[in-house]
Amino acid sequence: MRSCPGKICFTSDLWTSISTDGYDYQLLLHVSTSSGIALCDKINSLFNLWGIQRKVFTITLDNAAANDVFVGLLRDHLSLNCSLVNGGEFLHVRCCAHILNLIVQEGLKLIDHSVDKIRECVKHVKGCQVRKKKFVESVTQTSLDPKKSLRQYVPTRGNSTYLMLSSAIYYRHAFNHLKLTDTNFTHCPLVDEWVQAEKICKFLEVFYETTTLFSGVKYPTANLYFPRVFTVQLTLSQSLQSSDDFMRSMANRMFQKFDKYWKEYNILLSIAVIVDPRFKMQFVEFCYNKLYGHGSNELSLVKSKLVSLFEEYMGLASKSSSSNTSTSSHSGIDDNASLPLNSNSGCMDVLKEFDTFQRTELNDRAQKSQLDLYLDEPKIDRSSNCDVLAFWKAYQFRYPELAQMARVILSVPISTVASESAFSTGGRILDQYRSEMKPDVVEALVFCRDWLVGQKETTGVRLDDLTENVMNLFINEDDGSNNVATDD
Repeated sequence: MRSCPGKICFTSDLWTSISTDGYDYQLLLHVSTSSGIALCDKINSLFNLWGIQRKVFTITLDNAAANDVFVGLLRDHLSLNCSLVNGGEFLHVRCCAHILNLIVQEGLKLIDHSVDKIRECVKHVKGCQVRKKKFVESVTQTSLDPKKSLRQYVPTRGNSTYLMLSSAIYYRHAFNHLKLTDTNFTHCPLVDEWVQAEKICKFLEVFYETTTLFSGVKYPTANLYFPRVFTVQLTLSQSLQSSDDFMRSMANRMFQKFDKYWKEYNILLSIAVIVDPRFKMQFVEFCYNKLYGHGSNELSLVKSKLVSLFEEYMGLASKSSSSNTSTSSHSGIDDNASLPLNSNSGCMDVLKEFDTFQRTELNDRAQKSQLDLYLDEPKIDRSSNCDVLAFWKAYQFRYPELAQMARVILSVPISTVASESAFSTGGRILDQYRSEMKPDVVEALVFCRDWLVGQKETTGVRLDDLTENVMNLFINEDDGSNNVATDD
């Protein structure tokens, strides 16, 4: 990391084991307490030990109160050597996936009666083998695709309500058929309740797609933040005008939570979409004009921060090249060597005056910067499959400083999903029977699982897709040979 030519973006998560010892992600750092002061002392000491205290750009964390204290103290420590970009204004990035989950959970506190009925429908079907067989028969009778999974509600997952609704709505005719053949099935929604469930499902679909996109770890996500959050805000604003009292009430609760967390968001994530050649500044202007009107202060702030960040990168580049410039200026080359041998001193004075005039003229014309040239170029077609990292790799010689800035911005993780995924098996590694393992042993066990899953993900199969289909609801228990525990 010390040899990395640019800045480094970090993400971290804190996990408390059954033995009450904290193990921080990355190297499973052992900390005695999860307070912000303890975290700052540990992380800052490691930055100094690794020699990267001047390379820190951002750190992405969830919304725990201790993290706010941690980042504030870390910013003070790193600011002592003036190593933070823009004085550390962009240092703290809040986990967007976590915020979206909080927003959805806030809205789902007002659960509609139709959603409760669908939950009971799924519970009924998965209650025993006889019910599963009857439901499969109903699926066959209604000519539906039995390979689609029937998802169940999981309180700890924000997207589980949407997944449950979307799968149940697909099988709505099968549920209606089951009501006719199973006298114990009394929770089937009425026609109006199915319509209400469809409205809620369509509303939650925006949050599901956004969370799924933000949770990616194989592609840059910083440039995807602004378009998706704009879509979420627009969806909430439109739902506030809905004629449906329930939808309007749910959107109002969610919008209040949205405004709480994103009222003062990290402007760096607005700049990230500008360095995406499919959007650039035009998309930011379009969004801010739609939300706040033309000439808003919010748009002016984004522009000023973009220019300020670029100028800082240009300043860093000029410092690194100053030594080369000084060497060439004292290389012993005679400035008059290019003049004709028969030139007199008067002509030489005129030509020197012309050189000075030319340099002054170029400076006075305010030659366009790399940023201006990039923004003036036409955008790439938004529907094209553009690899934004490959784009800046190709343009690094044309816009060297801007490309360096863009690559660092695009490396900012906007969620802590990667670190939380590494800890998803923590409860199975450290339990009441194995609670005294040393941190290095736990680290090896956690990362071993992470490496194995990483190998499987290269095949294109997502863990969330490894769920049973309807036809397999009872097969596994019948033959006893393929029992697989799936995590919804």
